[in-house]
Amino acid sequence: MLTRRRLLQGGIAAGSLFLPASFAWVWAQSDGATRLMRAPKVALVIGNSAYRNVETLLNPGNDARAIAAALAAAGFAVTTVLDGSRERMLEAMRAHVDALAARKAVGLFYFAGHGLQLAWRNYLVPVEAALGKVEDVPARCVDVGELIGGIKRAANPMNVIILDACRDNPFARELRVEARGLSQMDAPPGTLLAYATAPGNLASDGGGAHGLYTENLLREMAVREAPIEDVFKRVRLGVRLASRGAQIPWESTSLEEDFHFYPPEKLVLLSREQVDHAFLKERTLFEAARDSADVVRLQEYLRLYPSGHYAEIAQLLLDRGLAAQGEKRVEAAPTAGNPNTLGSARADTLFKVGDHYRYRLRDLRLGKERELSQRVTAVSNHEVSFNNGRALLDPLGNVIVNRDGLRFTPRQDVPLDYVVGKRWTTRYDVIAGGTGTVELDLRIVAREPLTVPAGTFDCFRIEARGNNTVMFRPPVEITLTFWRAPEIVRRPIAFEEKRYLNQQVVSWQRQDLLSFKQG
Repeated sequence: MLTRRRLLQGGIAAGSLFLPASFAWVWAQSDGATRLMRAPKVALVIGNSAYRNVETLLNPGNDARAIAAALAAAGFAVTTVLDGSRERMLEAMRAHVDALAARKAVGLFYFAGHGLQLAWRNYLVPVEAALGKVEDVPARCVDVGELIGGIKRAANPMNVIILDACRDNPFARELRVEARGLSQMDAPPGTLLAYATAPGNLASDGGGAHGLYTENLLREMAVREAPIEDVFKRVRLGVRLASRGAQIPWESTSLEEDFHFYPPEKLVLLSREQVDHAFLKERTLFEAARDSADVVRLQEYLRLYPSGHYAEIAQLLLDRGLAAQGEKRVEAAPTAGNPNTLGSARADTLFKVGDHYRYRLRDLRLGKERELSQRVTAVSNHEVSFNNGRALLDPLGNVIVNRDGLRFTPRQDVPLDYVVGKRWTTRYDVIAGGTGTVELDLRIVAREPLTVPAGTFDCFRIEARGNNTVMFRPPVEITLTFWRAPEIVRRPIAFEEKRYLNQQVVSWQRQDLLSFKQG
C-alpha cells in the first residue's frame, strides 16, 4: 500500500508495462485507483435547518451549501436540497441512485440536520416531520437503509455516505427512543460510511458559520492529493482536539482502492531508494514523537501520516497523553443485538505483571509440536516484558523482541480499534546478524467464532500479505492470519503464518491459545 500510494504522486514512465516483477502486484492494485480517478462523480447534498415543529438548527443549511460548493470544485455533479420535505428527500435519493446506476459513477451523499435511531435503524428527519409516537418515525422520516439498499442495486464502483445528523432528538418530550444519536452500521461493499460522531453519541451544531464536523471536513477535503481515508482520519483528529474528546467522528469502510477529491495529475512509480527515504523520514518522526511522549508531536505525526506505518501505536500514545491532560473521550455505544453491524472493539492494552498465556505451537509442514508459556514480568511506558525480558512487546502488543531473540524496528501488526474492513500497513526490519525488511498490507476481513483449547471466542480475523526481503536473496512471500478477541484477551487467540519461496511453501507455523490468566 505504501508503494501503491507512492504511485499516485507523480507521472508514469513510458516503460511502465515493463515494470520489475517485484512491482507487478503494486501496478495491478493501482489500476483500480486509476479507474476511480476517471469515473464520473455524482453527489446529493441535503441540509435541513428550518424545522417547522421543533427548534430550527443554525448550521445545516450553511454546511450543505459549503459542501456542495466544495464538491463541485472537485468535479462532482451536485444536486443540493435545502430544507427538504420527506417527499423531496425521497425523490432526490431515487434520482441519485438512478444516476449512479446509469453512469456507474463515484457517488457521494451528505446530510446535515436532525437524525435519530429506532430499533437499530437510522432515520433522517424532514423539515415538516411531527413525531408523537414511535410509529411516526418510519412513516414520516427517511430510512438511511433505503438509500443503502438503492446504492447496492446501483452497483456503481464506489460510494461515500456522510451523516452529520447526530444532534439530540428534537422530539424528546413527545417521543422516547432507546438510544441517542445514530446506530452503528457496517458500510456496504465499496463504501465509506462516515458519522459526525461515534454511534450513540451527539454532535455539536456549532456556534460559528459551520458545525464542528463539517468545518473540519471542508478544510481537509481541500488538501490536494490526500487519499479519502486520510481526509476522514484528519477530520477525526481535528474534531476530537477541538471538542476535548466530547465528539469523535467515526467511519466504517469497505473501500478496496484509494480515492482522492483532488487526485494527482499523473501517476509514477518511485524508485526503491525514494520509497526507502520516505519511509525512514516517517520512522524518524514517529520515534522522536514516541520518545518525547509529547502530545503535540504525536498530533503532528498523525496529521502528516494519518494512515502511516505507526499510526495505530501513535494513536494509543496520544490517547494516553490526552487522558493524562484530563480528556474524557466518548466511546461508540455497545452493539449487542444490532443486526446491521458486526460490531467494533478497542484493544485492551492494560497488561499487568502476572498475566500468563500458554500456547500450542505447531510446525504444520514438519509435523512438530511444542508448548510455549509466556508470563508478564515487567510493564513500562514503552515495553511489556515477558519471561524476564526473553520477549518484549510495545504497549499495543507489537513484538519488539520475539521468543527466539530476534529484534525488530517499530512495527504495527496490531490495531488499536477493530472494525471489519479496516486496513493498514506495516514495514519493519528484522535484526539478526543481518537485516531483512518485512512489508505487509493488513486488513480485518471477518468477525467469527473460533474454538481453541482455551475455549470459544468471538474473534476478529486479520489477514496480512507481503514479503520479507534480504539483500542479495530472493524475496520470501508471507501470508499471515491472526484471530483476536481484543476486549477479552490481550494476546492473540490464534496465529498462522505461511512463507513461500518461488511459490513453494518453506514454512507453515500455527499457534493456538491453551490457557490464559489476566489481571
